Amino acid sequence: MNRQRLSSWGFAGTLIFALGLMLVPLPGALEPFKPYWPALVLLYWSLESEETVTLGLAFGVGLCADLLSGVLLGEQALRLCALVFIALRFRSRLRFFPMWQQALAVLALLINDRVLLLVVRMLAGASVPPLSWWISPLVGAALWPFLFLLLDDLRARLRIQ
Repeated sequence: MNRQRLSSWGFAGTLIFALGLMLVPLPGALEPFKPYWPALVLLYWSLESEETVTLGLAFGVGLCADLLSGVLLGEQALRLCALVFIALRFRSRLRFFPMWQQALAVLALLINDRVLLLVVRMLAGASVPPLSWWISPLVGAALWPFLFLLLDDLRARLRIQ
């Protein structure tokens, strides 16, 4: 298998794995702690591989996530498009932040994602979520350094461009 095909499989594999992690059920008490895995993985790839991640890819991954999780069609697609747009817009700055500043930037992006989700769900007629609903961005930001290093090591091993 040539390197280009291997790198394409590695990239697609991380996105499919993130979609799978999104579907893993957790006990009721731990459900607020589940990070939004597709957003974290797409954020990594948008920072490290600008030409690979586009708004169209984010929309497609979001539609797949919508279909897999059974939520309002387009909800996660809109959220991921907004996240990738902001990440690509500020890519040159975010890439060279120290890891703790990157984690804070990821926290801001994930909170922005939650606000957008809240707006969409309120427009759809849902009730206001509990305060524990806001824990997920904190967990995602805390996991960011570990996820970044894991995906960076995978990218180096597979020589993904």
